[in-house]
Amino acid sequence: MSWAGPLGALIGFGLGLLEYRLMSAVVIGALRRTDRSETEADKMDYERRTRILRRALMVMTIGFMPVLGFVIGRALFG
Repeated sequence: MSWAGPLGALIGFGLGLLEYRLMSAVVIGALRRTDRSETEADKMDYERRTRILRRALMVMTIGFMPVLGFVIGRALFG
């Protein structure tokens, strides 16, 4: 078995983790600055939506990048 695929997946995981950290910091920070919640219920709903967005970003970046890295590694070097 060629190591190109698993190595590409490992590199993709590292890049996905880095991308998630950067993207979530920028996006969540911008969302927190624009929070216009006045009541506690509004604030709780806003935080719930922010958690959903954070999970979606995690799945898209950390979940997708290793798969992409594996495929690219196998296609180019394996």
